[in-house]
Amino acid sequence: MMFCENRSDKLSEIHSDIRGPLYTRAMQMQARGTQVLKLNSGNPATYGFTMPQSVREALLQSVDNAVGYCDLRGMPQARQAILDYHRKKGIAGIGMDDIYLGNGVSELACICLEALLSFGHEVLVPSPGYSLWSNGARLAGAKPVFYRCDEHSDWYPDAGDIRRKITPKTRAIVIINPNNPTGALYPRQVLESLIQIAREHHLVIFSDEIYDRLVLDGKPHISTASLAEDVPIVTLNGLSKSHCICGFRCGWMVLSGPRDDSRGFREGIFELAAMRLCSNALTQLVVPAALEDSQSTNAMLVPGGRLYEQRRATVQELRKIPGIHFVENSAAFYLFPWMDPTQFRIPQDNTFARELLEEKHILLVPGNGFDWHTPGFFRLVMLPQAQQLRQAVQALGDLLDRYRITPTPVPVSQLPRAAGE
Repeated sequence: MMFCENRSDKLSEIHSDIRGPLYTRAMQMQARGTQVLKLNSGNPATYGFTMPQSVREALLQSVDNAVGYCDLRGMPQARQAILDYHRKKGIAGIGMDDIYLGNGVSELACICLEALLSFGHEVLVPSPGYSLWSNGARLAGAKPVFYRCDEHSDWYPDAGDIRRKITPKTRAIVIINPNNPTGALYPRQVLESLIQIAREHHLVIFSDEIYDRLVLDGKPHISTASLAEDVPIVTLNGLSKSHCICGFRCGWMVLSGPRDDSRGFREGIFELAAMRLCSNALTQLVVPAALEDSQSTNAMLVPGGRLYEQRRATVQELRKIPGIHFVENSAAFYLFPWMDPTQFRIPQDNTFARELLEEKHILLVPGNGFDWHTPGFFRLVMLPQAQQLRQAVQALGDLLDRYRITPTPVPVSQLPRAAGE
Protein backbone atom coordinates (compact mmCIF):
# COMPACT_ATOMS: atom_id res chain seq x y z
CA MET A 1 0.00 0.00 0.00
CA MET A 2 1.31 3.44 -0.94
CA PHE A 3 0.90 6.40 1.39
CA CYS A 4 -0.60 9.58 -0.16
CA GLU A 5 -1.08 7.86 -3.52
CA ASN A 6 -4.12 9.97 -4.35
CA ARG A 7 -4.63 13.68 -3.97
CA SER A 8 -7.77 15.30 -2.62
CA ASP A 9 -10.86 15.24 -4.82
CA LYS A 10 -11.28 18.95 -4.08
CA LEU A 11 -8.28 19.65 -6.32
CA SER A 12 -9.74 18.02 -9.43
CA GLU A 13 -10.76 21.33 -11.03
CA ILE A 14 -8.19 23.60 -9.40
CA HIS A 15 -5.88 25.39 -11.81
CA SER A 16 -3.30 28.15 -11.57
CA ASP A 17 -2.10 28.64 -15.12
CA ILE A 18 0.06 31.65 -14.30
CA ARG A 19 2.44 29.13 -12.77
CA GLY A 20 1.18 26.04 -14.54
CA PRO A 21 2.72 23.61 -17.07
CA LEU A 22 3.86 26.35 -19.47
CA TYR A 23 5.60 28.13 -16.61
CA THR A 24 7.31 24.87 -15.64
CA ARG A 25 8.50 24.43 -19.22
CA ALA A 26 9.80 28.01 -19.29
CA MET A 27 11.80 27.36 -16.13
CA GLN A 28 13.33 24.28 -17.76
CA MET A 29 14.32 26.35 -20.78
CA GLN A 30 15.87 29.01 -18.58
CA ALA A 31 17.83 26.39 -16.64
CA ARG A 32 19.35 25.30 -19.95
CA GLY A 33 20.41 28.84 -20.82
CA THR A 34 17.47 30.09 -22.91
CA GLN A 35 16.32 33.61 -22.08
CA VAL A 36 12.54 33.69 -21.65
CA LEU A 37 10.46 36.87 -21.50
CA LYS A 38 7.93 36.09 -18.80
CA LEU A 39 4.68 37.88 -19.58
CA ASN A 40 2.71 35.42 -17.47
CA SER A 41 2.80 37.15 -14.10
CA GLY A 42 2.10 40.65 -12.82
CA ASN A 43 5.26 40.72 -10.71
CA PRO A 44 6.82 44.21 -11.01
CA ALA A 45 10.09 43.27 -9.31
CA THR A 46 10.92 40.93 -12.20
CA TYR A 47 11.19 43.95 -14.49
CA GLY A 48 13.20 46.31 -12.32
CA PHE A 49 10.43 48.02 -10.36
CA THR A 50 11.64 48.71 -6.82
CA MET A 51 9.90 49.51 -3.56
CA PRO A 52 9.35 53.21 -2.79
CA GLN A 53 11.82 54.80 -0.42
CA SER A 54 8.95 55.50 1.98
CA VAL A 55 8.30 51.78 2.31
CA ARG A 56 11.98 50.96 2.77
CA GLU A 57 12.38 53.50 5.55
CA ALA A 58 9.23 52.41 7.38
CA LEU A 59 10.39 48.80 7.35
CA LEU A 60 13.93 49.50 8.55
CA GLN A 61 12.95 51.96 11.25
CA SER A 62 10.36 49.74 12.94
CA VAL A 63 11.58 46.20 12.31
CA ASP A 64 11.87 45.34 16.02
CA ASN A 65 8.15 45.99 16.47
CA ALA A 66 7.28 42.93 14.40
CA VAL A 67 9.04 40.23 16.40
CA GLY A 68 6.01 38.87 18.22
CA TYR A 69 2.50 37.90 17.26
CA CYS A 70 0.21 40.86 16.72
CA ASP A 71 -3.57 41.23 16.95
CA LEU A 72 -5.26 38.56 14.82
CA ARG A 73 -6.91 41.31 12.77
CA GLY A 74 -3.64 43.21 12.33
CA MET A 75 -1.52 45.92 13.93
CA PRO A 76 -3.56 48.92 15.10
CA GLN A 77 -1.45 51.45 13.19
CA ALA A 78 -1.88 49.51 9.95
CA ARG A 79 -5.63 49.09 10.45
CA GLN A 80 -6.05 52.77 11.26
CA ALA A 81 -4.29 53.74 8.01
CA ILE A 82 -6.49 51.31 6.07
CA LEU A 83 -9.61 52.61 7.80
CA ASP A 84 -8.72 56.20 6.90
CA TYR A 85 -7.99 55.22 3.30
CA HIS A 86 -11.32 53.51 2.71
CA ARG A 87 -13.32 56.17 4.51
CA LYS A 88 -11.81 58.70 2.10
CA LYS A 89 -13.02 56.46 -0.73
CA GLY A 90 -16.55 56.80 0.60
CA ILE A 91 -17.12 53.60 2.55
CA ALA A 92 -19.38 54.52 5.47
CA GLY A 93 -20.13 52.82 8.75
CA ILE A 94 -16.82 50.98 9.15
CA GLY A 95 -14.53 50.79 12.18
CA MET A 96 -11.26 49.21 13.25
CA ASP A 97 -12.83 45.82 13.96
CA ASP A 98 -14.06 45.61 10.35
CA ILE A 99 -10.50 45.42 9.01
CA TYR A 100 -8.35 42.29 8.71
CA LEU A 101 -4.82 42.12 7.35
CA GLY A 102 -3.64 38.97 5.65
CA ASN A 103 -0.83 37.30 3.79
CA GLY A 104 -1.94 38.79 0.52
CA VAL A 105 -5.47 39.06 -0.85
CA SER A 106 -5.18 35.37 -1.76
CA GLU A 107 -5.31 34.24 1.87
CA LEU A 108 -8.14 36.61 2.74
CA ALA A 109 -10.22 35.60 -0.28
CA CYS A 110 -10.07 31.99 0.86
CA ILE A 111 -10.94 32.97 4.45
CA CYS A 112 -14.04 34.93 3.50
CA LEU A 113 -15.21 32.28 1.01
CA GLU A 114 -14.79 29.52 3.59
CA ALA A 115 -16.60 31.60 6.20
CA LEU A 116 -19.65 32.04 3.95
CA LEU A 117 -20.00 28.98 1.75
CA SER A 118 -21.16 25.47 2.56
CA PHE A 119 -21.11 22.36 0.40
CA GLY A 120 -23.45 22.78 -2.54
CA HIS A 121 -23.55 26.57 -2.44
CA GLU A 122 -22.77 28.65 -5.53
CA VAL A 123 -20.85 31.88 -6.02
CA LEU A 124 -20.96 34.05 -9.14
CA VAL A 125 -17.47 34.65 -10.53
CA PRO A 126 -16.47 36.80 -13.55
CA SER A 127 -15.25 35.24 -16.77
CA PRO A 128 -12.63 36.16 -17.71
CA GLY A 129 -11.35 36.59 -14.19
CA TYR A 130 -8.52 35.78 -11.83
CA SER A 131 -8.65 32.08 -10.96
CA LEU A 132 -8.07 32.73 -7.24
CA TRP A 133 -11.82 33.18 -6.85
CA SER A 134 -12.99 30.09 -8.69
CA ASN A 135 -10.31 27.99 -6.99
CA GLY A 136 -11.23 29.40 -3.58
CA ALA A 137 -14.89 28.60 -4.08
CA ARG A 138 -14.09 25.01 -4.99
CA LEU A 139 -11.80 24.57 -1.99
CA ALA A 140 -14.65 25.84 0.20
CA GLY A 141 -16.80 23.02 -1.19
CA ALA A 142 -18.92 25.32 -3.33
CA LYS A 143 -19.42 25.71 -7.06
CA PRO A 144 -18.17 28.74 -9.02
CA VAL A 145 -20.74 29.84 -11.59
CA PHE A 146 -19.18 32.01 -14.26
CA TYR A 147 -20.89 35.15 -15.49
CA ARG A 148 -19.81 36.75 -18.72
CA CYS A 149 -17.89 39.98 -19.08
CA ASP A 150 -18.49 41.22 -22.62
CA GLU A 151 -15.53 42.06 -24.86
CA HIS A 152 -17.87 44.05 -27.10
CA SER A 153 -18.97 46.25 -24.18
CA ASP A 154 -15.57 47.25 -22.81
CA TRP A 155 -15.41 43.98 -20.85
CA TYR A 156 -18.16 45.12 -18.47
CA PRO A 157 -20.18 42.42 -16.66
CA ASP A 158 -23.33 41.27 -18.44
CA ALA A 159 -26.09 41.91 -15.87
CA GLY A 160 -28.60 39.85 -17.83
CA ASP A 161 -26.28 36.86 -17.84
CA ILE A 162 -25.78 37.24 -14.10
CA ARG A 163 -29.52 37.27 -13.42
CA ARG A 164 -30.06 34.15 -15.52
CA LYS A 165 -27.47 32.25 -13.47
CA ILE A 166 -28.79 32.97 -9.99
CA THR A 167 -30.34 29.96 -8.25
CA PRO A 168 -31.56 29.26 -4.70
CA LYS A 169 -28.02 28.03 -4.00
CA THR A 170 -26.33 31.32 -4.92
CA ARG A 171 -24.74 33.06 -1.95
CA ALA A 172 -22.35 35.68 -3.33
CA ILE A 173 -21.05 37.55 -6.33
CA VAL A 174 -17.41 38.41 -7.00
CA ILE A 175 -16.52 41.74 -8.63
CA ILE A 176 -12.93 42.33 -9.78
CA ASN A 177 -12.54 46.05 -10.40
CA PRO A 178 -10.17 47.03 -11.91
CA ASN A 179 -10.32 43.72 -13.65
CA ASN A 180 -7.61 41.13 -14.10
CA PRO A 181 -7.04 40.04 -16.89
CA THR A 182 -8.75 42.74 -18.98
CA GLY A 183 -7.68 45.96 -17.26
CA ALA A 184 -11.29 47.18 -17.41
CA LEU A 185 -12.46 49.87 -14.97
CA TYR A 186 -16.15 49.75 -14.10
CA PRO A 187 -18.19 52.98 -14.06
CA ARG A 188 -20.74 53.83 -11.39
CA GLN A 189 -23.76 52.59 -13.36
CA VAL A 190 -22.22 49.15 -13.84
CA LEU A 191 -21.43 48.82 -10.16
CA GLU A 192 -24.89 50.02 -9.19
CA SER A 193 -26.50 47.40 -11.41
CA LEU A 194 -24.45 44.66 -9.73
CA ILE A 195 -25.29 45.99 -6.28
CA GLN A 196 -28.99 45.97 -7.16
CA ILE A 197 -28.77 42.32 -8.18
CA ALA A 198 -27.09 41.50 -4.86
CA ARG A 199 -29.71 43.51 -3.00
CA GLU A 200 -32.64 41.74 -4.69
CA HIS A 201 -31.22 38.25 -4.15
CA HIS A 202 -29.60 38.79 -0.73
CA LEU A 203 -26.08 38.11 -1.95
CA VAL A 204 -22.79 39.03 -0.33
CA ILE A 205 -20.45 41.00 -2.60
CA PHE A 206 -16.73 40.29 -2.69
CA SER A 207 -15.12 43.33 -4.33
CA ASP A 208 -11.48 42.70 -5.32
CA GLU A 209 -9.95 46.17 -5.73
CA ILE A 210 -6.23 45.39 -5.57
CA TYR A 211 -5.53 47.60 -8.63
CA ASP A 212 -7.55 50.61 -7.46
CA ARG A 213 -4.47 52.87 -7.26
CA LEU A 214 -3.20 51.87 -10.71
CA VAL A 215 -5.78 53.74 -12.79
CA LEU A 216 -4.62 55.53 -15.94
CA ASP A 217 -5.74 58.62 -17.84
CA GLY A 218 -7.01 60.45 -14.77
CA LYS A 219 -10.09 58.27 -14.46
CA PRO A 220 -11.65 57.75 -11.02
CA HIS A 221 -11.94 54.41 -9.28
CA ILE A 222 -15.23 53.93 -7.45
CA SER A 223 -15.21 51.52 -4.54
CA THR A 224 -18.23 49.21 -4.67
CA ALA A 225 -18.90 49.58 -0.95
CA SER A 226 -19.10 53.36 -1.26
CA LEU A 227 -22.37 52.92 -3.20
CA ALA A 228 -24.33 50.82 -0.70
CA GLU A 229 -24.68 50.56 3.06
CA ASP A 230 -27.50 48.03 3.00
CA VAL A 231 -25.61 45.17 1.27
CA PRO A 232 -22.85 43.09 2.94
CA ILE A 233 -19.67 43.86 1.01
CA VAL A 234 -16.12 42.62 1.54
CA THR A 235 -13.58 44.97 -0.05
CA LEU A 236 -10.17 43.42 -0.68
CA ASN A 237 -7.02 45.42 -1.37
CA GLY A 238 -3.28 45.49 -0.73
CA LEU A 239 0.13 46.91 -1.58
CA SER A 240 1.53 44.24 -3.91
CA LYS A 241 0.92 46.06 -7.18
CA SER A 242 0.60 49.74 -6.30
CA HIS A 243 3.86 49.76 -4.34
CA CYS A 244 5.65 46.95 -6.21
CA ILE A 245 6.10 44.69 -3.17
CA CYS A 246 4.37 41.46 -4.21
CA GLY A 247 6.75 39.42 -2.07
CA PHE A 248 5.66 41.21 1.08
CA ARG A 249 2.23 39.49 0.78
CA CYS A 250 0.53 42.47 2.40
CA GLY A 251 -3.22 42.51 1.80
CA TRP A 252 -6.34 43.42 3.72
CA MET A 253 -10.12 43.20 3.66
CA VAL A 254 -12.78 45.60 4.93
CA LEU A 255 -16.22 44.36 6.01
CA SER A 256 -19.08 46.80 5.45
CA GLY A 257 -22.85 46.76 5.31
CA PRO A 258 -25.51 45.62 7.81
CA ARG A 259 -24.01 43.89 10.83
CA ASP A 260 -27.06 42.06 12.13
CA ASP A 261 -27.70 40.35 8.80
CA SER A 262 -24.08 39.17 8.53
CA ARG A 263 -23.32 38.26 12.15
CA GLY A 264 -22.64 34.57 11.48
CA PHE A 265 -20.46 35.37 8.48
CA ARG A 266 -18.42 37.85 10.51
CA GLU A 267 -17.99 35.35 13.34
CA GLY A 268 -16.72 32.79 10.85
CA ILE A 269 -14.13 35.22 9.51
CA PHE A 270 -12.95 35.96 13.05
CA GLU A 271 -12.59 32.25 13.85
CA LEU A 272 -10.65 31.51 10.67
CA ALA A 273 -8.38 34.53 11.17
CA ALA A 274 -7.69 33.36 14.73
CA MET A 275 -6.65 29.91 13.48
CA ARG A 276 -3.68 31.37 11.61
CA LEU A 277 -2.76 33.47 14.70
CA CYS A 278 -1.93 36.61 12.69
CA SER A 279 -0.63 37.68 9.32
CA ASN A 280 3.00 38.62 8.68
CA ALA A 281 3.66 41.39 11.20
CA LEU A 282 6.84 42.58 9.49
CA THR A 283 5.10 43.77 6.34
CA GLN A 284 2.27 45.44 8.25
CA LEU A 285 4.82 47.99 9.41
CA VAL A 286 4.88 49.65 6.00
CA VAL A 287 1.12 50.10 5.52
CA PRO A 288 0.79 53.62 7.00
CA ALA A 289 3.76 54.99 5.05
CA ALA A 290 2.69 53.29 1.82
CA LEU A 291 -0.88 54.60 1.93
CA GLU A 292 0.40 58.09 2.70
CA ASP A 293 2.79 57.92 -0.27
CA SER A 294 0.66 58.22 -3.40
CA GLN A 295 3.33 60.07 -5.38
CA SER A 296 5.51 57.04 -6.06
CA THR A 297 2.50 55.22 -7.53
CA ASN A 298 1.17 58.18 -9.50
CA ALA A 299 4.58 58.75 -11.09
CA MET A 300 4.20 55.44 -12.97
CA LEU A 301 0.81 56.39 -14.44
CA VAL A 302 1.42 59.74 -16.17
CA PRO A 303 3.13 60.46 -19.52
CA GLY A 304 6.77 59.56 -19.09
CA GLY A 305 5.97 57.10 -16.30
CA ARG A 306 6.74 53.46 -16.90
CA LEU A 307 3.23 52.00 -16.86
CA TYR A 308 1.91 54.76 -19.10
CA GLU A 309 4.71 54.42 -21.66
CA GLN A 310 4.67 50.63 -21.60
CA ARG A 311 0.97 50.58 -22.33
CA ARG A 312 1.44 53.05 -25.19
CA ALA A 313 4.22 50.94 -26.74
CA THR A 314 2.15 47.75 -26.49
CA VAL A 315 -0.99 49.30 -27.93
CA GLN A 316 0.89 50.90 -30.83
CA GLU A 317 2.45 47.60 -31.85
CA LEU A 318 -0.73 45.57 -31.46
CA ARG A 319 -2.56 47.96 -33.77
CA LYS A 320 -0.08 47.07 -36.49
CA ILE A 321 -1.23 43.42 -36.51
CA PRO A 322 -4.29 42.99 -38.76
CA GLY A 323 -6.96 40.85 -37.16
CA ILE A 324 -5.96 41.43 -33.53
CA HIS A 325 -8.64 43.16 -31.45
CA PHE A 326 -8.45 44.48 -27.91
CA VAL A 327 -10.02 46.93 -25.49
CA GLU A 328 -7.37 49.33 -24.25
CA ASN A 329 -6.99 48.97 -20.52
CA SER A 330 -7.96 51.79 -18.18
CA ALA A 331 -6.17 50.35 -15.16
CA ALA A 332 -3.59 47.81 -14.01
CA PHE A 333 -1.03 46.59 -16.55
CA TYR A 334 -2.92 43.95 -18.51
CA LEU A 335 -4.47 43.61 -21.95
CA PHE A 336 -6.65 40.71 -23.07
CA PRO A 337 -6.46 40.70 -26.90
CA TRP A 338 -8.16 38.25 -29.22
CA MET A 339 -7.75 36.97 -32.77
CA ASP A 340 -10.41 37.67 -35.37
CA PRO A 341 -11.78 34.26 -36.48
CA THR A 342 -12.45 35.67 -39.96
CA GLN A 343 -8.73 36.34 -40.39
CA PHE A 344 -7.10 33.52 -38.45
CA ARG A 345 -7.48 29.78 -38.13
CA ILE A 346 -7.82 29.96 -34.37
CA PRO A 347 -5.51 27.43 -32.68
CA GLN A 348 -6.17 25.81 -29.36
CA ASP A 349 -5.08 28.20 -26.62
CA ASN A 350 -2.40 25.96 -25.20
CA THR A 351 -1.04 25.15 -28.67
CA PHE A 352 -0.61 28.81 -29.49
CA ALA A 353 0.98 29.63 -26.13
CA ARG A 354 3.38 26.70 -26.29
CA GLU A 355 4.52 27.59 -29.81
CA LEU A 356 5.11 31.16 -28.69
CA LEU A 357 7.22 29.90 -25.81
CA GLU A 358 9.20 27.33 -27.77
CA GLU A 359 9.84 29.45 -30.88
CA LYS A 360 9.84 33.05 -29.66
CA HIS A 361 10.80 32.41 -26.02
CA ILE A 362 7.84 34.42 -24.72
CA LEU A 363 5.67 33.08 -21.90
CA LEU A 364 2.09 34.24 -21.54
CA VAL A 365 -1.18 32.83 -20.25
CA PRO A 366 -3.91 31.99 -22.79
CA GLY A 367 -7.55 32.83 -22.21
CA ASN A 368 -8.51 29.49 -20.68
CA GLY A 369 -6.18 30.27 -17.79
CA PHE A 370 -8.70 32.93 -16.78
CA ASP A 371 -11.78 30.71 -17.11
CA TRP A 372 -12.51 32.08 -20.59
CA HIS A 373 -13.02 29.23 -23.00
CA THR A 374 -13.42 30.95 -26.36
CA PRO A 375 -10.15 30.13 -28.17
CA GLY A 376 -7.88 32.87 -29.48
CA PHE A 377 -7.68 35.09 -26.38
CA PHE A 378 -4.58 35.72 -24.28
CA ARG A 379 -3.33 38.06 -21.56
CA LEU A 380 -0.39 40.40 -22.10
CA VAL A 381 1.44 41.69 -19.01
CA MET A 382 2.83 45.15 -19.77
CA LEU A 383 5.62 45.30 -17.22
CA PRO A 384 8.85 45.06 -19.26
CA GLN A 385 10.44 48.22 -20.62
CA ALA A 386 8.67 49.78 -23.61
CA GLN A 387 11.22 48.67 -26.22
CA GLN A 388 11.18 45.11 -24.95
CA LEU A 389 7.39 45.10 -25.20
CA ARG A 390 7.55 46.40 -28.77
CA GLN A 391 9.86 43.56 -29.74
CA ALA A 392 7.66 41.00 -27.96
CA VAL A 393 4.52 42.12 -29.80
CA GLN A 394 6.40 42.04 -33.12
CA ALA A 395 7.46 38.47 -32.37
CA LEU A 396 3.87 37.65 -31.50
CA GLY A 397 2.77 39.03 -34.87
CA ASP A 398 5.32 36.89 -36.67
CA LEU A 399 3.94 33.76 -35.06
CA LEU A 400 0.34 34.74 -35.77
CA ASP A 401 1.06 34.94 -39.49
CA ARG A 402 1.12 31.16 -39.67
CA TYR A 403 -2.53 31.08 -38.60
CA ARG A 404 -3.66 33.76 -41.01
CA ILE A 405 -6.34 32.64 -43.45
CA THR A 406 -5.49 35.27 -46.06
CA PRO A 407 -1.91 36.49 -46.16
CA THR A 408 -1.52 40.14 -45.22
CA PRO A 409 -1.22 42.20 -48.44
CA VAL A 410 2.25 43.64 -49.02
CA PRO A 411 2.16 47.45 -49.41
CA VAL A 412 2.99 48.62 -52.94
CA SER A 413 5.98 50.51 -51.62
CA GLN A 414 7.50 47.23 -50.42
CA LEU A 415 6.96 45.23 -53.61
CA PRO A 416 10.20 44.24 -55.44
CA ARG A 417 10.95 46.44 -58.44
CA ALA A 418 11.31 44.93 -61.89
CA ALA A 419 14.62 45.38 -63.69
CA GLY A 420 14.90 48.84 -65.20
CA GLU A 421 12.28 50.44 -62.93
